[in-house]
Amino acid sequence: MEINIPGRGIIKIENLLLDYNGTIACDGEVISSVKDKIEVINKEEIKVHIVTADTHGNVRNQCADMPVQIQIFDNSNAAQNKREIVEKLGAENCICIGNGFNDGQMFEACSISVIVMGVEGCSAKSLMKADIVCKSIEDAFDLILKPSRMIATLRG
Repeated sequence: MEINIPGRGIIKIENLLLDYNGTIACDGEVISSVKDKIEVINKEEIKVHIVTADTHGNVRNQCADMPVQIQIFDNSNAAQNKREIVEKLGAENCICIGNGFNDGQMFEACSISVIVMGVEGCSAKSLMKADIVCKSIEDAFDLILKPSRMIATLRG
């Protein structure tokens, strides 16, 4: 998917990185609307990656029937691990959605970053690094599915 953002240029989105807990899941359980939205995004030929330290130990089970790639890493370097994943995928082609402190480096690396202020809240430090703030994961997904919203928010 290509998005032409006046003042920023054309961004070709190939990868969507999603934090798990607090972003697409609450208390370790995937939010009910997430699966359908991910399936629609997948049809846009955007690869969906879930990047997580898997706090509750159930991400693989919760996401088993979703078209996603799951990357679990050690909790001690979560922020750095997320940034490294973005860099390996090609940061210029990545959009990310998260809510936590450990998402800040991922936000800095991605072409477009979205923070979600859901039930778990969001990190104030990461908030300052995000390009866009959304009140829910559904709203964040709709930015991708209805790119004119993203363009209106980010144009220079």
